[in-house]
Amino acid sequence: MNKGRSVGEERSTGKERSMGEERFVLSVVLSATFVQLLNVTIAQVAAPAIRDDLGAGPGAVQLVLAGYTLTYACLLITAARLGDRYGYRRLFVLGTVVFTIGSVACACAPDTATLITARLLQGAGSGLVAPQVLSIIQVAVPAARRPRALGLFGATMGVASLAGPLIGGLLVGADLFGLGWRPIFLVTVPVALVSLVGARALPRTRGADGQRVDGAGAVLTTVGFGALVLPLALGREAGWPWWTWAGFAVSAVSLGYFAWALSRRPDPLIHPSVFRDRTARWGVLLVFVFNAGVPSFTYLLFLHLQSAAGYSALAAALTSAPFAAAAVLGSRGAPAAARRHGSTVLTVASLALAGMALALAPLVGSSTGRWVALPVLAVGGAAFGSFTASAFTLVLAGVGGAAAGSVSGLLPTAQQLGGSIGVTAAGLAYFAPAAGPADAIRHAMTYEAAVFVVTALISLRLRDGSATRAPRSPAP
Repeated sequence: MNKGRSVGEERSTGKERSMGEERFVLSVVLSATFVQLLNVTIAQVAAPAIRDDLGAGPGAVQLVLAGYTLTYACLLITAARLGDRYGYRRLFVLGTVVFTIGSVACACAPDTATLITARLLQGAGSGLVAPQVLSIIQVAVPAARRPRALGLFGATMGVASLAGPLIGGLLVGADLFGLGWRPIFLVTVPVALVSLVGARALPRTRGADGQRVDGAGAVLTTVGFGALVLPLALGREAGWPWWTWAGFAVSAVSLGYFAWALSRRPDPLIHPSVFRDRTARWGVLLVFVFNAGVPSFTYLLFLHLQSAAGYSALAAALTSAPFAAAAVLGSRGAPAAARRHGSTVLTVASLALAGMALALAPLVGSSTGRWVALPVLAVGGAAFGSFTASAFTLVLAGVGGAAAGSVSGLLPTAQQLGGSIGVTAAGLAYFAPAAGPADAIRHAMTYEAAVFVVTALISLRLRDGSATRAPRSPAP
């Protein structure tokens, strides 16, 4: 296939694919998505074991957790344009190779510095792969079946995020072959290798000929996101020293100048029409705010169960199991519900999650409320699955023209940045002055409920009828 083939040319080829080929392509890219999102949360539950084994301080452990998200978030927008320029499959393969090498290096790390470096490498690999997944789905799946494929994509993201702490807790608790925490990084390697082998079936598509990568924009976004995520990850543990505020200032200047210069550059990383497209604006904000709640919820739930309630990693993982299991069920019915009710699904799911957070606060960790918390978590999990399986489909359905291609990179970026900011904000709420653990978890769950209520309000802005239209293919 000619490397210069455009998106439109490949789209016609995609319609000729058999259902079997189409499903195989989906399985390859969704497997890669699963291991990327799994690695955002899988290390959370292993943090105490990593600290004890490597003698790492609190700041170093925080870097182990945040290093992955740091490089992941920083590369997403640039990687989307690199895929347009050099081909989605080529970037998918490169990113998967980098991710696999980073995962093996994490498992073999002899000290904290090596582990942090390997986590940065892991995140860079995921950052290269993630935007290609949406682009491949858009060009490999015919428009009539694209909503279902995007629903599976959203469900995979949601389940992977929840499965991370669960799988991590099980592996740390099992202490396989006496390896302690190290298997949490090896468990994704076989899946990544299978995705790498299956990548031969992916379309070679790239964007329109003549596209260039905006080097200045790539530097500005990388610096801007890095200067935002790093202080967020380390600031609270470090007591918010001067360099954290300097980082926020650098981030504001870099990203502000990047946004100002978009319409003045010949090949901007983000097409300026994104800011004029109503659905694109509200959709990116929706994903950002929602993810300011979800990763922080699972993080604080595990933190509270282990540090305040005295649960082992395995017991904490099993306690969260109803949330993860119900999310799978919720995601299965979400595409049909989204077709019938549009963005109302997002509104109802967000409000259900807010109710779960408020109901959970007095139950988590108490001996009397332990069993009552399980069905509450199940209701929240079903709502979470419904939201994640519907959100990307509904947003992409209403975004048209040149904005669609940029949104493929912006949505994962909003997801990662929202998660980073949310973990910091929820941590501040949890560790605020409190009379005891019960007050701490109440503060945190109040924060979570507020985030989900705001998400519900934003979802109302998507009710313009665009959710019923089929998602468009990304424009060059």
